[in-house]
Amino acid sequence: MQAGNAHYRFEKDIPTTIAVFPLVGALLLPGGRMPLNIFEPRYLQMVDEAIGGGRLLGMIQPALDGALRADGEPELSEVGCLGRITSLTETGDGRYLISLQGVCRFRIVQEVSAKGPFRQCRIMPFVADLSEDPTGTEINRLALLKAFRAYLEANDLEADWDSVSRAENAMLVNALSMMVPYGAAEKQALLEAPDLKTRADTLIAITEMTLARENDEFGSGLQ
Repeated sequence: MQAGNAHYRFEKDIPTTIAVFPLVGALLLPGGRMPLNIFEPRYLQMVDEAIGGGRLLGMIQPALDGALRADGEPELSEVGCLGRITSLTETGDGRYLISLQGVCRFRIVQEVSAKGPFRQCRIMPFVADLSEDPTGTEINRLALLKAFRAYLEANDLEADWDSVSRAENAMLVNALSMMVPYGAAEKQALLEAPDLKTRADTLIAITEMTLARENDEFGSGLQ
């Protein structure tokens, strides 16, 4: 896996402890790119320390059940995705605009006591994410594009179909998964899919169910 100027090939290339950024509805996938607007002081410090180190941050959702720790901070989902900061812009009003490129997913082993204001966790990386997924050739590309086109049409949205048609399967599946504005549970299901084919099948199923539900609601509204 290449992210920016760095290559990540083996488990030893991934740190055992990382800073994590909890964000509802955030989905970063290996190879995907996520823009972030950083303004909270603790996360500004997190970015500063990441830039001074390996440039890696862990994107993760708060626990889906809404559970809170004793200090009022949210519990975390078990699985997130490690990203490398590949660009950073200072806005002049105290914010950072950064871009993360996904490296690999991880499972939290344990949250550790942190000296700084942001949270840190020991992790177990999904090492298979560092190599090409062999299930990429098994994706039902036609069904995926059909579902995506139907979703765009139902929501009066447009896409650059030339770029979409040229995208290889892994980029297509992960980009579409990150793009669609589904809820936190759906995003987590896409993140935790064991392989690319399963993620594609999950994305198709979620999209078809969403369209069917919207059609039912629309039909009911006409009665």
